[in-house]
Amino acid sequence: MNRGQDIPQLSQEEISDYLARAANSEKRRFPKLLHSPGDEFNRVFNFIIEDSYMQPHLHPGPEKIEVIHIVQGRLAVLYFDDHGVVDDCMLLQNGGVELIEVPAFRWHTYVMLTEHAITYETMMGVYRPETWKRMAEWSPSESTAESHEYLNSLRRKALKWIS
Repeated sequence: MNRGQDIPQLSQEEISDYLARAANSEKRRFPKLLHSPGDEFNRVFNFIIEDSYMQPHLHPGPEKIEVIHIVQGRLAVLYFDDHGVVDDCMLLQNGGVELIEVPAFRWHTYVMLTEHAITYETMMGVYRPETWKRMAEWSPSESTAESHEYLNSLRRKALKWIS
């Protein structure tokens, strides 16, 4: 399931710098893009702080298979049915499952299970904000009052699922 790519190396200085950027950002995560605008193959490191909420979403395109490698930390990837019910959960951690492929058209999000996590993610397709992902209408938008409690409920569900 490696999909033919190796994970680029990060220096300790880059890790510290990008984790600080994530901690100081509104979304509590920060990307380090490794591709150029218009590239067909997207590669990004995501530096994510534990209280970051990513609204559940799907990627609407058959080529949009998201490959997530865990670089540092622990996180749970939650999958949902079309009504917002968690129907699967995968734990990503070093020494365990370190890589997953999220199928196109599959509702998903992730929650941090450590103070921070670093992922390396790849996906095919030219990035266009209007077609890249579709947000789940059954979940709160990011940076809303409801999103904090929803994130906590997702974390509780993930912990039950993986225990």
